Amino acid sequence: MADYNTYRTTQSVGARTAAVDEGLRAYMNKVYGLMAVGMGVTAVAAYGISAAAVDASGQLTQLGVAIYASPLKWVIMFAPLLMVFAFGAALNRLSVQGATFLFYGFAAMMGLSLSSIFLVYTSYSIVQTFLVTAIAFAGLSLWGYTTKKDLSGWGTFLIMGVIGLIVASIVNIFLQSPGMQFAISILGVLIFAGLTAYDTQNIKNTYLQLAGSDRDFLGKSAIMGALQLYLDFLNLFMFLLQFMGNRE
Repeated sequence: MADYNTYRTTQSVGARTAAVDEGLRAYMNKVYGLMAVGMGVTAVAAYGISAAAVDASGQLTQLGVAIYASPLKWVIMFAPLLMVFAFGAALNRLSVQGATFLFYGFAAMMGLSLSSIFLVYTSYSIVQTFLVTAIAFAGLSLWGYTTKKDLSGWGTFLIMGVIGLIVASIVNIFLQSPGMQFAISILGVLIFAGLTAYDTQNIKNTYLQLAGSDRDFLGKSAIMGALQLYLDFLNLFMFLLQFMGNRE
């Protein structure tokens, strides 16, 4: 009888473990899927807007002047940052579908904000940098997912680094210092490389803590995870572009 009970308990634990592993895979697939669609929305919006902003002769259209050469450019530049904070504040009050639409709306706004890269850098260098970023991101995220090392201690340091980057970038908008921009780019690559691994492990651990929770709650958690990885990828891409991009 004791042997039977031991066997039954082992079988039960094994079944629960298998269920958690299957749920984790589905959860991570959803996170990466949302992130990928968000990146696609950003890319299409950025390319489409940049194409509409320039005419056949290479001159800015009325749309281009409004976006890139009027005070509206400052609104467009900082709108995504404000939307990130609004997204976090509104997430609990939204349905999963509403949160998903808001995420895609944010991705489209980010595309508008970044559309000028197609006027500054060659299309070849943008695609090349995107592929390099994708390879680096995949490696870093895979390591964050599989490593046994606890990365939670990185969080405070990395968040402080992001805040420092934001402040330094705003200051350099007015200083226009090439040396300062170079230093910001180096630090940006290092910080968002670290955040990619840290956020991936944190997303995984979040699911393990919430496994069995309400499906809506897990759905919103997946959207927030997708937003975190989306921002890691996009910032890593932008900082690498400053090194690898060839200007028009």
